Amino acid sequence: MTSSKSTAPLSLDNLDKLEAQSVYIFRELFKKINRVAMLWSFGKDSNVMIHLARKAFFGSVPFPIVHCDTELEMHEVYKFRDRYVKEWNINFISQSCPPFESTDSSLPDAARVAARKTGGLKDAITAYGFTGIITGIRRDEEGTRAKERYFSPRDCDGQWDVKDQPPEFWNQFMTDFPPGTHVRIHPLLHWTELDIWRYIRREKIPVVPLYFAKRYPEYGNKMMRFRSIGEKGITFPVESEAKDLDQIIEELSRTKVPERSGRPMGADEDESSFERLRAKGYM
Repeated sequence: MTSSKSTAPLSLDNLDKLEAQSVYIFRELFKKINRVAMLWSFGKDSNVMIHLARKAFFGSVPFPIVHCDTELEMHEVYKFRDRYVKEWNINFISQSCPPFESTDSSLPDAARVAARKTGGLKDAITAYGFTGIITGIRRDEEGTRAKERYFSPRDCDGQWDVKDQPPEFWNQFMTDFPPGTHVRIHPLLHWTELDIWRYIRREKIPVVPLYFAKRYPEYGNKMMRFRSIGEKGITFPVESEAKDLDQIIEELSRTKVPERSGRPMGADEDESSFERLRAKGYM
């Protein structure tokens, strides 16, 4: 008797493939790296990472989630944090960052704030003995991040040698490193900004409301929104009419404005500062 059900393989769309790759990376890192934690900025990318981690591990996240807190996050960001730490039942670590005065004075102010976060991350690694840190960077964000690997070794101080990175071909990742190696893992490396928003829409992932356009009196009452969320004073909204997910996706499908245009460290003239920070352990 012939079954009426089709035996043809299921067809995966692009989001399914992106998700499957990231889930695979999460399971590989958890299997191969001893003490791992994930960074959470409360932005769109790290919210997607938490969602993917919960998919990879059947509804829970089996490692700590770390926020390096400069105490400069926007009010809406802290409100989002307080709600979803509880709702998602996260093992949450809030790590204070060193003061501004402790950073390299030769860097621009925005880069010095980023250097504070690097210092906070180093303190967390030392305090908790983490050998691996999961971050939400993507190759399409800016030039230096395009040079990253999914599994990226650092030295014991978190310094990154961009010229000495392991090859990664055909989903074969180097996961065995010498003792003392610190590893950064990037499960979203192959995603784009547009992929992230399409996935947020499909999976109904919560995001900070600053991503949606509203009128800002301090900017002449223009309709604006944040495309990338960082600290107060170094992150600014961009002009936009996109008030919901569909409008954000439509806007991104036709814009040529860089994602980090509202953040000084995303500007071309600060590329050298960004690379200096990345070499010293910045996310």
